[in-house]
Amino acid sequence: MCGIVGMVARSPVNQELYDGMLLLQHRGQDAAGLVTAEGSTFHMHKGPGLVRDVFRTRNMRALLGNLGIAHVRYPTAGSAWSSAEAQPFYVNSPFGIVLGHNGNLTNSEQLKRELFRDDLRHVNTDSDSEVLLNVLAHELARNSTGFHLDPDTVFKAVAAVHRRVRGAYAVVALVAGAGLLAFRDPYGIRPLVIGTRETDAGTDYMIASETVALDALGFSALRDVAPGEAVFIDEDGTFRSQQCADSPVLAPCIFEFVYLARPDSVIDGISVYDTRLRMGESLARRIERDYPGLEVDVVMPIPDSARPAAMQLAKHLNLSYREGFIKNRYIGRTFIMPGQAVRRKSVRQKLNALAAEFKGKSVLIVDDSIVRGTTSQEIVQMARDAGARQVHFASAAPPVRYPNVYGIDMPTRAELIATSRSVEEIAREIGCDRLIYQDLADLIEDVRVANPAITRFETSCFDGRYITGDVTPEYLDGLEAGRNDSAARERRESSTQLDLSLESAE
Repeated sequence: MCGIVGMVARSPVNQELYDGMLLLQHRGQDAAGLVTAEGSTFHMHKGPGLVRDVFRTRNMRALLGNLGIAHVRYPTAGSAWSSAEAQPFYVNSPFGIVLGHNGNLTNSEQLKRELFRDDLRHVNTDSDSEVLLNVLAHELARNSTGFHLDPDTVFKAVAAVHRRVRGAYAVVALVAGAGLLAFRDPYGIRPLVIGTRETDAGTDYMIASETVALDALGFSALRDVAPGEAVFIDEDGTFRSQQCADSPVLAPCIFEFVYLARPDSVIDGISVYDTRLRMGESLARRIERDYPGLEVDVVMPIPDSARPAAMQLAKHLNLSYREGFIKNRYIGRTFIMPGQAVRRKSVRQKLNALAAEFKGKSVLIVDDSIVRGTTSQEIVQMARDAGARQVHFASAAPPVRYPNVYGIDMPTRAELIATSRSVEEIAREIGCDRLIYQDLADLIEDVRVANPAITRFETSCFDGRYITGDVTPEYLDGLEAGRNDSAARERRESSTQLDLSLESAE
């Protein structure tokens, strides 16, 4: 999961791209990068960490130009962190291109071999985004004549990218001396929206992962980039777009609405906040239907993404709603953190229980989802330690039984608590008195009702049906082997660092 922003404006874009990254910080906290274009010259700064830590005034002053792109990063499925993988990526041939990518390619290893063997291109990192950049660069070179780059050439190149690349990808790219390019995979798995802002000098354009970035910077949402579509805005601000995929089908990732996106965003015409309210209503109806005798004194959310669902659930069931957990907003998302011990520690650092709200009560805790179960287990224990008489737990999402391979660094099948366990077994594992999950059909309807034109969603982490059709058991085995190798390497490196520290202390 990552956040991307691109701008073509009538004035310098460095500050607004920086602000756009801050607004999308929830989509990536490992690294941040910003590139501006001044004629045919790129100015770049990027590094590991939060946006506020990567950029200083001296960096911003050097980022000149009226068009640019920016990126905030989380690692994707199976990838290990390296500072060399901070985006955007740059390649100097054929035209000079920088690219930022949100998603994950499922055939990146095959593409690497093709790039080296057939396209005579070298990939220097393990990032699939660098693979995607080189595929795009090769197709631009193959479809262009000389050094002239027109929109038709760009659209032909993107069409060729769609034919070669599999997986999820929402992309913003700058082509030196030409303009801003954005495109979305033929299923529209990851979000991408276009915004405009009228000025005295003309129209400014912004393309971002979520509408929240547009709203705060004074842009009006024009529309979403369609699945398979490419958008090209030249340096003069001329906007062109074209469908570049043969059979596009809009099937957005449903986990965006459950957890990833900010509640004040609208994705593919669907309000994230309204969707989460409906998830609470569906969960309440399920409790009425399947657990009519459930004793509950108070409903509590796990902040922040579960709050709308918990509020609506409490309202529907006529139950008291309380904030039982206070969140420290400076701790990262725990299901993506490496190492079980680190995750457990971070839960206690991130959440603190208000004992007065728990003492002697039967509480129903609502979370957006349960992935590893680490967070849920710690939360249940915190509630008991605070004096809760009974602890019931409800998930606004169905059981997460399968890895996500389209840009979310979810755990392996063995690490997912719902894999090969019944609901009762999961309840025993996390230590709650009753566990209630959302139904997948209800979740789909909760999201779809705001935009009935969407007939499919990417729901693989719940049902194991991978929409691109190329994710095999062998592919998942390979991902898990890679994750295990990375974890073993990290343990060895940590052990070595500890040994060196001890030697130094002696």
